[in-house]
Amino acid sequence: MVLSVSGVVLFGAVLYFLYRNGRTTLLTAVVAILFGFMLASTGVAPAIHSLLDDGAHAASSVRP
Repeated sequence: MVLSVSGVVLFGAVLYFLYRNGRTTLLTAVVAILFGFMLASTGVAPAIHSLLDDGAHAASSVRP
């Protein structure tokens, strides 16, 4: 768990600085993917999953 949290912090910080500097390259995409995988292995993953499910349900119930 400690390795996952430190990996999330590391990849999150790198992703923030790459995005802030406007560097949208293949490296940014790789860091974003690694950040997502590391975040999915933490304890916050079920909360993120339920938030995304609720958002998808709310978006599907909106009528045009």
